[in-house]
Amino acid sequence: MDYYIVVPYFLLLFIGALMVYSSSSDISLVYTGWNAAYFRNQLVYIFIGLIGLIVTFNLKISFLKNKKLLAFLLGLMFFLLVTVLFSEKVNGASRWIRVGSFNIQPVELTKLILLWYTAYILSRKQYFIEKNWIQGIWPPFVVLFLASLLILLQPDAGSIAIIGLVITIQVFSSGMPFRIGIMSSGAFIALIAVYTRAIYLFGDKVPGMSDYRLERFAAFWSPFELAEGAGLQLINSYYALSRGGLTGVGLGKSVQKTGYLPEPHTDFILSVIGEELGLLGVVFILSLLFFLITRIYYVGIKSTDTFSSLICIGVASLLLIQSAINIGGVVGWLPISGVTLPFMSYGGSSMIVLSICIGMVLNVQKKERKSS
Repeated sequence: MDYYIVVPYFLLLFIGALMVYSSSSDISLVYTGWNAAYFRNQLVYIFIGLIGLIVTFNLKISFLKNKKLLAFLLGLMFFLLVTVLFSEKVNGASRWIRVGSFNIQPVELTKLILLWYTAYILSRKQYFIEKNWIQGIWPPFVVLFLASLLILLQPDAGSIAIIGLVITIQVFSSGMPFRIGIMSSGAFIALIAVYTRAIYLFGDKVPGMSDYRLERFAAFWSPFELAEGAGLQLINSYYALSRGGLTGVGLGKSVQKTGYLPEPHTDFILSVIGEELGLLGVVFILSLLFFLITRIYYVGIKSTDTFSSLICIGVASLLLIQSAINIGGVVGWLPISGVTLPFMSYGGSSMIVLSICIGMVLNVQKKERKSS
């Protein structure tokens, strides 16, 4: 195994489990009567994720390129995305399917399947990408469009943005003409800017903008004016980060996790880390993530096989974008979107899927070392 990937991964798992225990102890006691209930669940998720990593690591790359396997996974993905729409709503969204004592979040599996499918289809269409790039890249965007429609009904705009950006980066990395990539990126940024300005001016009159989403944007623009409502999460995140200072108040001594900061063990776990471990703790964790992401990009760039290369680029981009959106929401640079911090936040679907992604990358690195 590539220890430049394995060591940061295990350090993140260890620190993440420790911080899930610390950040969830109070709410776990309130909801379950035991302060370690969420911590126990997280250890189960980590264990299942490690099994997924080991299995994926030992598969042949040719098996990962199996057309029938990918067709089955795409079918499963759409089935779950439709099924989740009929599940119980939590905080106004239908995102989880209850299976026994666990919740499955189909959108997390969708991230893995779509980046996997995109790597496969683009590696098969290299000739068309070089000769007629539109003919080569349309299949992943059609699948992305159909999946996005179902995800939008949940609703989960944050995940659509993550998946769309990951697939776009994979497409640009597959050999698309550079000028087309620059023009497309510029158009995408302009579209986001225009849409955001329209929300600011016209509010819920903008297509696709519900009252709940508008509150998220309003809290992003003026959190202290909405301190008793939509701005409460961000303000308490500020308090937590400010109170932590350079070295933190000490592990387990957070005040904001005791009922002031909603979702302290999921979306806002970085705020609790900042309060308890300080700026130095936050920088150390983000450095581990940054090192892991850059190493995966490096493996992808050095890979001699197009499919393997695009898998690595997709996984690294997924980790990078998801981390950026979570951090941006915690510090007020982006609207809060409910996106978790990789390997840190509590959650089974995300932990298992990202561990399988790491297994794929390690598999690619193993193959490259054997062939060199």
